[in-house]
Amino acid sequence: MSEARRPRLAVWKFASCDGCQLSLLDCEDELLTLARTVEIANFPEASSAITEGPYDLSLVEGSITTAHDAGRIIKVREQSRHLVTIGACATAGGIQALRNFADVNDFISAVYASPQYISTLATSTPISAHVAVDYELRGCPINKDQLIEVISAFIAGRKPAVAAHSVCVECKRRGTVCVMVQGTPCLGPVTHAGCGAICPACRRGCYGCYGPMETPNLASLAQQWRALGENSREIRRALQTFNAATEPFRKESEAHAD
Repeated sequence: MSEARRPRLAVWKFASCDGCQLSLLDCEDELLTLARTVEIANFPEASSAITEGPYDLSLVEGSITTAHDAGRIIKVREQSRHLVTIGACATAGGIQALRNFADVNDFISAVYASPQYISTLATSTPISAHVAVDYELRGCPINKDQLIEVISAFIAGRKPAVAAHSVCVECKRRGTVCVMVQGTPCLGPVTHAGCGAICPACRRGCYGCYGPMETPNLASLAQQWRALGENSREIRRALQTFNAATEPFRKESEAHAD
């Protein structure tokens, strides 16, 4: 395929830690193949060379936490034929969405010596709350193999083949004995797969890094956690982490408020 006909890829950062962008750089050998397939037109994390849009595919990391970014994402959407959000921040508001459960001014006054210079929104929201999104890839950080699949799918004009099952399926595939059966609270039954069930393989409960799976039964899981001796405060804290603002996690965590 000639240089002029290669699809143009852009990678954008909003409020985030850069971890999901680094997942793309971690692709190493696959990244070399990708660079021959697409024109990486905008990726400040990797190169200072930037080509102006429009872009065939934009990957967006990070949540919207300022009025400036709320306006910037609209411009990104206008320049992008397809827009894919990557990671918990972009798909769910991220860990910074904990501000959604409190008064952000209290945090600002406690952290900053001169809070009058801080300009921020009261909430941290996913990209989909502001513009149309063509696909959401979950994770904190994302799975690099899933990312390559999503990019390949959009280049080929097909639907990404990313499984929607829970972490429990990944545990069974790798032969890991269920940690909840052994008495350890785990979010695996309600969490989207993608991590390879790393934590349960180390005899630790899933932390829910990939957000809720399709049709998660949070109320039932909470009952099981209570049977293991967990109280409402512990259940609420477990649900209010990387994907606290997703509807299933938010709703169930609020059901265990003091």
